Amino acid sequence: MTEERLNVAVATPLSEELCALIEELEPRVRLIRDQSLLPPMRHPADFAGDPSYRRTPAQQQRFERMLDDADVLYGIPDVDPAALRRVVEANPRLRWVQVMAAGGGGQVKAAALTAEQLSRVVFTTGAGVHGGPLAEFAIFGLLAGAKKLPRLIAQQRRHEWSGRFEMGQLADQTVLVLGLGGIGVQIARLAQAFGCRVIGVSRHGSSVDGVDEIVHPDRIVEIAGDVDAVVAALPGTVATERMLGKEFFAAVRSGITVVNVGRGTVIDEAALLAALDDGRVGYAVLDVVAVEPLAVDSALWEHPNVLLSPHTAALTAAEDRRLAELFADNATRLLEGRELRNVVDVVDFY
Repeated sequence: MTEERLNVAVATPLSEELCALIEELEPRVRLIRDQSLLPPMRHPADFAGDPSYRRTPAQQQRFERMLDDADVLYGIPDVDPAALRRVVEANPRLRWVQVMAAGGGGQVKAAALTAEQLSRVVFTTGAGVHGGPLAEFAIFGLLAGAKKLPRLIAQQRRHEWSGRFEMGQLADQTVLVLGLGGIGVQIARLAQAFGCRVIGVSRHGSSVDGVDEIVHPDRIVEIAGDVDAVVAALPGTVATERMLGKEFFAAVRSGITVVNVGRGTVIDEAALLAALDDGRVGYAVLDVVAVEPLAVDSALWEHPNVLLSPHTAALTAAEDRRLAELFADNATRLLEGRELRNVVDVVDFY
């Protein structure tokens, strides 16, 4: 009996070192790649690559033939939903696509595939790879809010040695974590280690380590006045859009900290700015915004109680290796007929 093998086309930049790692971890995988057809990476996890890179027409034909003959794609070609749609339509053999982003469901949705195509091809994301770095950033945001970082920075810039003032303690705080996926669970675990009481928001209601109480998303306005901080770790879907909006911010206690490490569309930015201006939100730490890059005229840039990170909190030198290891594990699962990790929900696309 012939052993099943997977022909995997490398559709996004991947070093030869990591190609070798995948084939070592799962020898039944054959990685088909041509580095000359992939844009150079400018930094770790730069899956779109150098924007100045261009394939010649002949190179583009070679690239597309490689993709159209594969069983699996490692990455979305050129991180372009239209290119993904073209491959799915042209390649009836395609069984699985590994999407690099943790929130890659949005890229799959943007490809506008048919119901038949979505049932034929399995899509998985990089969820879990980014959990540790994002959880650390979330704790950084919570600490910055509790320790009054904006005031400290302002006083230092004014050369003002003020009198002593009270700082908050995470151990005294209740933190609301929106989303208990791979990222949210790690945030909850670290927050609880600091002594926080953690309320998790989930539609499923199953108990989670590090979470003291779980509430349904429908109840977040009801409990908004009971929390000292909120961390959003949600994907961008129709159901999560502007979940933190006027109604939520109207119900919060004065001075809460808001941290977002999920998707920017979860927060109504106009409502957030209004809450910052009247003190209902004391500090907002945002790794993501609704439209990226942030418009140069956005009021978020200049607000003294906002800290912006250019969607970079998840980026570490180890990200590419962790994604390669995740892919190798999923390849083994596919070959053995087991359930894959991080399968995209093709109804809500997360």
